[in-house]
Amino acid sequence: MDKVYLSHNNIVSAYGFDSISAVAQITNEVSSLRRTEDTTILPQPFFSSRIQKESLEAKYSSLNPQEKHTRLEKMFVVSLSDTISSSNMKLTKRVGLIISTTKGNIDALEKNNQFSDERAYLGILGEKIQNFFGFKNEAIVLSNACVSGALAVAIAKRYINQGRFDHVFIVGGDLVTQFILSGFNAFQALSDEPCRPYCKSRSGINIGEVATSVLVTKDKTGLVNEAVVVLGEASCNDANHISGPSRTGEGLFRSVERALKKARSNPDDIDFISAHGTATMFNDEMEAIAFNRLGLQETPLNSLKGYFGHTLGASGLLETIIGMHSLNQNTLFVSKGFQELGVSQPLNIIEQNTKKEIKTFLKTASGFGGCNTAVIFQKVKL
Repeated sequence: MDKVYLSHNNIVSAYGFDSISAVAQITNEVSSLRRTEDTTILPQPFFSSRIQKESLEAKYSSLNPQEKHTRLEKMFVVSLSDTISSSNMKLTKRVGLIISTTKGNIDALEKNNQFSDERAYLGILGEKIQNFFGFKNEAIVLSNACVSGALAVAIAKRYINQGRFDHVFIVGGDLVTQFILSGFNAFQALSDEPCRPYCKSRSGINIGEVATSVLVTKDKTGLVNEAVVVLGEASCNDANHISGPSRTGEGLFRSVERALKKARSNPDDIDFISAHGTATMFNDEMEAIAFNRLGLQETPLNSLKGYFGHTLGASGLLETIIGMHSLNQNTLFVSKGFQELGVSQPLNIIEQNTKKEIKTFLKTASGFGGCNTAVIFQKVKL
């Protein structure tokens, strides 16, 4: 079976329009979360990470689009343009496209939007991105709550191993919108301060927006310095509750266990965990239980939500790309916002940026409906 690699990548975020900008700010422990007052989205102030509108418009316009696109589509176009261009990949029938998102163009359903309600259909979102770049295959839109980004990597790997594609581009993203914020606010899950994953004083999540993209390929030639190989992946649904995770961490436990088996690895082989870490009471506790059941309680662990907020369907892909750069720099990035452990089981939270020889990391994601995904990556240039 061919090895599958993650290579060329891009992050469009509040930090800028490339991965290097985001990684540089994380290295300096700078969060992009800001206190926002926007009553068109939420009546009360909230903390969020949002892409600057004028900068996005300027970047998008430089690509000479021939038709109008939604805000999310513009973010996708800007991110994927960079990744395709840097990879110098020709879009033949052997190249696939996966789009990961939780809500897609959900803002098309809001008042005063210039697009029709039909623009909210995920299939149309896929068509717009496919047609803009001229992909020869129909876009595959993957929307499985907040595991979508990580699951897209697993699906791309499987398509390549099955011989359907030789290369797959993934682009993922979600927006900060009235619909999304009002939903989490109804759950009383939004925090009125920067989030603190796994911390005793945590009070909920912040929502952020990004678009991020990566090339998944079986071709080892021309890989970027931060490229990784996918050692193993698995996904499992615990079928516990529409919004609440399993109290025993069963779905996450089984996902990681199966990913380790596919990777032919042991818990001791994992140098760090890029965890989901939403800073909600139930999610963080569930992860702590699952990681202890797996014997991973001593493994260095971080959540990147303190930098970007929860970026929903993009989060797993975004955090995978940051993990790739973490391996390349041999640096464990601090889990921003953490002060004092606030879960019932021990975890080795990364409390300061640490230089260390690292080769392998585990990315996990969990989401509404009981979905869980785990992927294990190893740097190519050992």
